[in-house]
Amino acid sequence: MYEYLSGRLDELNPNYAVVECAGVGYMVNISLQTYAALEGAESVKIFVHFIVRDDAQILYGFASRDERELFRRLIGVSGVGGGTARMILSTFSPKELATIISTDNAKLLKNVKGLGLKTAQKIIVELRDKVLDIGSSEGADAGVLSPDNAITSEALAALTMLGFTKAASDKAIKEVLKENPNAAVEEIIRLSLKRL
Repeated sequence: MYEYLSGRLDELNPNYAVVECAGVGYMVNISLQTYAALEGAESVKIFVHFIVRDDAQILYGFASRDERELFRRLIGVSGVGGGTARMILSTFSPKELATIISTDNAKLLKNVKGLGLKTAQKIIVELRDKVLDIGSSEGADAGVLSPDNAITSEALAALTMLGFTKAASDKAIKEVLKENPNAAVEEIIRLSLKRL
């Protein structure tokens, strides 16, 4: 129904963005990949997927068509809803996820919070031949930031918003910063998700 939203970025946090288009603010659920791509922008173009349920109408937004296409393929797998698909896309970039699926790496995929081994295997079986065209149009990497209290706080806030405990999130962030002291905040979040 909707292809994309283009307008002023009114609000942005790791779980959602509010985009103002022609005087109307649209709340769009986003992944951490999209959050990283939109960070610092004033005007944005977000590719959307609209889901209508009996109890809700939900817009999911993506910084790239590849990410949206993977989301659509993921929710087409029985047992994978919008929230789970968004969590998977927060943990892995479209290119990484396409590689994981095409190489049958269920052990790595099951590390996503809320995803068991059986569901990970089902995703791989159903999408193995459908992800070969994904990941070829990745955007530029985000700028590298030096680790400081603001970055740590932002990463911690993002992980706690996603439902992880503060203690576990803090521990994962510290481990990531030991190995990657110059990582950008979105990279810290992504690597921490793999440890939680």
